[in-house]
Amino acid sequence: MLAAVRLPESRYDRADPFGELRALAEQAGAVVVGEISQSLDRPVPGTYMGTGKVRELKGLCERVGATTVIFDHDLSPRQIANIEQAVERKVLDRSELILDIFAARAATHEARLQVELAQLEYTYPRLRAMWDHLERIVGRGGIGGVGTRGPGEQQLEIDRRLVQRRRLALQRELAEIQARKRRAVRKRNEEHFTIGLVGYTNAGKSTLFNTLTAGGAYADDRLFATLMTRTREWAVEGGLRVMLSDTVGFVRDLPHNLIASFRATLEEATHADLLLIVLDASDPAAEHHLGVVERTLDDLFAEVRRQEEREGEDGWRAPERLLILNKADRLRDNAELLVWKHKRPGAIAACALPGPDGRPRAGADELAAAVALAARGAEREVLVTLPSADARAVHLIETEGRVLDRSYNDSEVTLRARLGERQLVRLRAASPLARIADALDLRRA
Repeated sequence: MLAAVRLPESRYDRADPFGELRALAEQAGAVVVGEISQSLDRPVPGTYMGTGKVRELKGLCERVGATTVIFDHDLSPRQIANIEQAVERKVLDRSELILDIFAARAATHEARLQVELAQLEYTYPRLRAMWDHLERIVGRGGIGGVGTRGPGEQQLEIDRRLVQRRRLALQRELAEIQARKRRAVRKRNEEHFTIGLVGYTNAGKSTLFNTLTAGGAYADDRLFATLMTRTREWAVEGGLRVMLSDTVGFVRDLPHNLIASFRATLEEATHADLLLIVLDASDPAAEHHLGVVERTLDDLFAEVRRQEEREGEDGWRAPERLLILNKADRLRDNAELLVWKHKRPGAIAACALPGPDGRPRAGADELAAAVALAARGAEREVLVTLPSADARAVHLIETEGRVLDRSYNDSEVTLRARLGERQLVRLRAASPLARIADALDLRRA
């Protein structure tokens, strides 16, 4: 049974209020047999729902044979205990459900560590409620005082120490993984233009990733099909190659603990040069989904900025964002697409599924042009003079720029080429001896 309290500030899809929770429950292996909701100005402290609605919930569960109730909110341990006592059924909240799905999907060592840490972060503040029934035993018959604490209190302290010890161990191991990944990502960024695919879960990120790179990411029509980051090279156009990363999808009210523990997985996105936000434009809740993604990114980037400041590092900049209106071929008419283009100038309509030529069925040329412009920067014609032995710099110019002419003398080569601003920055870093002049300025002189 799905249950929810709709508050004035609640964010959810009005057209299908339980659509996302239903999909999450089904991904966790549940069979949804009913839904119940209540509109309130504020939650009831003890049971979140009103007491009359809780009685109605129990009756509905009995009629349809529901054995579990899943709430579309985060509940306190006391609220869960009170509702379970009233409805005589197991009660889960939204975070516990999402954590269960992540735990079932975690396939790598890193992902399993991240899920375990998130579960411990969720469990730790709830330990007292779990042992409340034993603590009440201690107070019976006037037993109390120093040295007379009962088994509940003793076990609670033991559990807290065990959980805290494991949390610290996981945090240390994940911090090492994150530090290694950050170094690897930064080194890759020095050599390549990097792009992160982000978006709402099941928006088509992995399908687009596979179409652009033949990267072999797992893609399926279900929530959280991808829980690990995969990076592959993407040949954009004219010899330009970039690194493209597929990342875990977002959902509404993604548990904060999960965002924090999955920082290492999202490292590719936080340090990318460009983010492609993949949106299922055909979904009736597309506007809502885009808002969730942008708020999640804002929260994630704020956390990265705080960490950079704590570590005394300055220079990190949030990546630019480009919106991809995926599944545009499913829109009813062109008017819907025009509305999106008006609301989001620069958005690219696309269909991630591969066409006969192996490229995306729609939007391939526009997407490649936009990425090439971002990767190269504004192009200009330059004369580059460098040592003939500097093969790395010559290779960079030939593969990522357009060589228009070249001349040699005994020890140097001069190339006239069109290069973007980003390529010029990389060229100066790769070859400090290179002399670069604007070809048009020289021609005018």
